[in-house]
Parts: sequence; C-alpha cells; structure tokens
Amino acid sequence: MSKHTVTLPPAPSVAGAPGRGRRTLVRLGQALLTLWLTVTLLFAAQVILPGDRATIYLNVYEGQSVERTPEELAPINKEFGFDRPILQQYGAYLAGLAHGDLGIALQTRRPVKELITEQIGATARLTLAAILLAWLFTLAWIFSTGGRRRAVSRLGAAVEALIAGMPQYWLGLVLLLLFAVKLDWFPVVSGSTPQGLWLPAVTLALPLAGFLGQAVRAEYERALSHPHVLSSRARGTAEWRVRVVHALRPALIPGITLSGWAFGSLVSGAVIVENVFSRPGIGALLVNAVELKEFELISGIILIVSLVYVLLTFLTDWLYTVVDPRVRLHYKGSH
Repeated sequence: MSKHTVTLPPAPSVAGAPGRGRRTLVRLGQALLTLWLTVTLLFAAQVILPGDRATIYLNVYEGQSVERTPEELAPINKEFGFDRPILQQYGAYLAGLAHGDLGIALQTRRPVKELITEQIGATARLTLAAILLAWLFTLAWIFSTGGRRRAVSRLGAAVEALIAGMPQYWLGLVLLLLFAVKLDWFPVVSGSTPQGLWLPAVTLALPLAGFLGQAVRAEYERALSHPHVLSSRARGTAEWRVRVVHALRPALIPGITLSGWAFGSLVSGAVIVENVFSRPGIGALLVNAVELKEFELISGIILIVSLVYVLLTFLTDWLYTVVDPRVRLHYKGSH
C-alpha cells in the first residue's frame, strides 16, 4: 500500500502589534504624501496662473480688470512675497499652513480659515445625514431583495443601477418640485433649518445608496451560501438572524470601502445640491469663490476637504477590523 503525504494548509494567525504598527506607519506615510502632493499642486496652480500674480490679486480685490503700474504692484509683491524666489515662497506657504494660516480672502479681507469654519458645519451635517440615509436605504433594500427569488434579486439590482445613475441636479429638482412645491411638505428654500435638511440629504443619499447596494449585494448573496451560514440554518437559527448576523458582516466590507470614497463624491455633490436648495455650506462657498476668482479661498477649501478625506480613509481602514475581525488574519506561507 502506497503512502500518501498530506500537506495541511497553513493555519491563520492574528497579526500582532508589530504588524499593526507597520501597517499604521505605511498608512500614515501615504496620508502625509497625499497631503504634501495636494499642497504642492495648490501652490503650483497659483504660481502658474497666466498673468502677473500681483495684478490678479489687485483686480480681484478691487473687482475690476485694468492694467497696473509697477508702483501699484510693488506693495502687493512685498506683502505677499511675490518678489521672492519660488522656493522661498513655497517654504513660506508650507510654514503658514503648518500654523493654520490658509490666507486672506481678498474681497472681504477676512481669513480663509474663518470663512470655511462658518460654513463647514452645514456641509458636515448634510454629508453625515446623506451617508446615514444612504446606508439605511441600502440595508433595507438588500434585506428585502438580496438572496430572494431570482426575479426579486434581479429587480433589486436593476433599481440600484437606475438610482446610481441619477444626476443629482435632476434628482434635486424633481424632489424639490414634488415635495416642496406640489405637496408643500418641505420648505422651497432649505436654509439652515432642520426641516430643510431632508430633501438635500435624500438627493445626495439615493445615488450613493445605488452604488453601495451594487457593492454589497454581490458579497451578501455570496455570503448566504457560505458553509457557516448553511450550517446555521440547519441548526434552526431564525432567518432574520442568519441574514443579519452571519451573512451581513462580511458583505459590508466593500460598502465601507465605498463610504470612504463617498465623502469626496458627497462634497462635490454638495456644490450642486446646496445651490439647488439654497442651502449654506462649503459647496455654496466654493461656487462663490470660483465666481469671484478667490484663489486663496478655493485652495483652502480643497485643502480642508483633502485633510478630512485622508482622516476618513484611516477611519474606514479601522472599521474593517471592527465589522469583520477576520480581516486581521494573515496567512504564513503561500497557498
């Protein structure tokens, strides 16, 4: 009788503190590199603007486009350091950012940080409400249609694809006309009131829910056929518990990944939505800054959004291990 050698697969082991520490350092390095590249590109964009920078600043400040004499430009060049070498200007720009100095808005002569601080709260409330609503819509729809009969599952996927492709501007106008103008359930001008938050939040949440549903559905239906889920059903576990406890957690990972990306999408969507619903926030501030050519204000908004995006990337990376601890497992050797 021949002897057979059985090679067992390598056993999983939990990554220890050194592994987590290295991963944290790598993430930190990536975050710092992203922020540095953002800051450098923002500085370069200001330097390569067509025309003399002092002339541009004066024209923006005075609200007119005229030719300037060297005598008029000299005080501006000295105040902002435009007459210094580029590397010195870049160093001063980095030093200012390190101390929280985002520059001065020329039209109002107010600090950019102050203007952003006044508006960022409204956008933060809107984006947070949109993400929460998007997840509620996604989970309710997945539970209702995921892993059901083929026709129901296909209908669920088709609806997700449909709402994911809805333009936010068109969707916002439809919701505004239907629920604010026709039914009078919500104010036409949202302003900063709690009641005025719902329609803008739903406008942002519905397309995001479509994307989240597309990402979660495939993993959720795959998880329902995993051995531990089937064995749980065989033991007589209640169906709702099987679907929520055993199948949902591993299926959430793609959605969590998208949630980190979604912040940038929601902020860009807020530019449209805040204007459709006449709502204050970063989006409205950015549109106004572009119209007035307030380059310092535009750069400050982009930098703040980038910083928050990097922080949310760290948060989603941590949520992986909270939602599904198996993410922490790594295998020694090759499969």
